[in-house]
Amino acid sequence: MATQILVTGGAGFIGSHTVVELQQAGYDVVVVDDLSNSSIEVLDNIAKITGKRPAFEQFDLADAAKTDAFFQKYSGIKAIIHFAAFKAVGESVQKPLEYYRNNLNSMMNLLDGMRQYGIQHMVFSSSCTVYGQPDVLPVTEQTPRKPAESPYGNTKAICEDIMRDFCKVNPTANCIALRYFNPIGAHPSALIGELPVGVPNNLVPFITQTAAGIRQELSIFGDDYNTPDGTAVRDYINVVDLSKAHVVAIERLTNGKAKTNFEFFNVGTGNGLSVMELVKTFIKVTGVDLKYKIVGRRAGDIEQIYADTTISCNELGWQAEKTVEETLLSAWNWEKKVRGL
Repeated sequence: MATQILVTGGAGFIGSHTVVELQQAGYDVVVVDDLSNSSIEVLDNIAKITGKRPAFEQFDLADAAKTDAFFQKYSGIKAIIHFAAFKAVGESVQKPLEYYRNNLNSMMNLLDGMRQYGIQHMVFSSSCTVYGQPDVLPVTEQTPRKPAESPYGNTKAICEDIMRDFCKVNPTANCIALRYFNPIGAHPSALIGELPVGVPNNLVPFITQTAAGIRQELSIFGDDYNTPDGTAVRDYINVVDLSKAHVVAIERLTNGKAKTNFEFFNVGTGNGLSVMELVKTFIKVTGVDLKYKIVGRRAGDIEQIYADTTISCNELGWQAEKTVEETLLSAWNWEKKVRGL
């Protein structure tokens, strides 16, 4: 019988791609999502790719009673991949309480479920935001964490701390935090991709929506950073590559390969690319011109960050494979399919 994995936020951007990779690797997947920033149709499209629709439950994981009832119903779960969270940096600055309440309570409710129902393994969707604005680049796993620039980033750091402390007193628990950089792109089938509700908070959906005529122009937040062209630098990773890292992490946990019962890894490409470089690359690979304007810096944003991926390559045996060109093209193909272009 296939190993059953709970994927929280599995109808979302990274979650849906990870469900596909898990199913294709032979796992049985249960998705929990409150659909606050995703759509139920995503599950149908997962089924078109893999031939199997994952089991699905819709509720808010910050609700302890509903989370407990879920674990009672699904007694065969062996591991959890936890994506479900509010995730917009700028919004978190405006709504800190909502972010702390949602992101921390859902984590604690899941760990409660692990403890009570004997589930040993969790992979957590963490973020490079835990490093703040690092003093030295690229960042390694030894780079000191810094006070977060946003409540969103702080929830990721606190969730890591909660997991670490949980693992200290629950020696049978094994947890991995994957600190990802900037996921972009879409599945090559163009059946799933990033489709935020309302105005996008992430750069690439804003680029593709502008190219598709949904948005009048792209706003680039700041051109006065201390970077080669003045725009912020990030490490953009293809979402399918990132999803595969979760499958590898699950295998590391379930095969007993983890060196300690709480580990963390950087998941990026190792290459820094500026916002303006990304925009120009999109224009080049798609042939679509983009209207954009420079506006003021956005609260909570850092100047530049990119990963040193040596440890994730050596320990997980994983590395990013897709180029930024094919990744941006996949995002554009997805946008065109969604808009019927």
